[in-house]
Amino acid sequence: MFQAWTLWKEQNALELIDSSIKSSCVVSEVLRCIHVSLLCVQQYPDDRPTMTSVIQMLGSEMKLVNPKEPGFFPTKISDQGKLSSNLKQETSNDELTITSLKGR
Repeated sequence: MFQAWTLWKEQNALELIDSSIKSSCVVSEVLRCIHVSLLCVQQYPDDRPTMTSVIQMLGSEMKLVNPKEPGFFPTKISDQGKLSSNLKQETSNDELTITSLKGR
């Protein structure tokens, strides 16, 4: 999603379309799918569309709001807003903790 967000912000989302299908797809529909997918991964759940809204957005020509930065997008990279070989190798520092409660 890092590449999709970066290309979207640079207004180069067409680069996400695989060259093997580019000539046979409806570009406006693909761009709409990319747009909706970026809306679905926004940082705050309240900013994300419901599934009902997603279906409506994909099945109509309704105007879409601009997506905000994805929630998993590292701050350091978003500040620079550019792709580079050393940034592609950055990883998230997210951790998962599981607590198991047992009675005495």
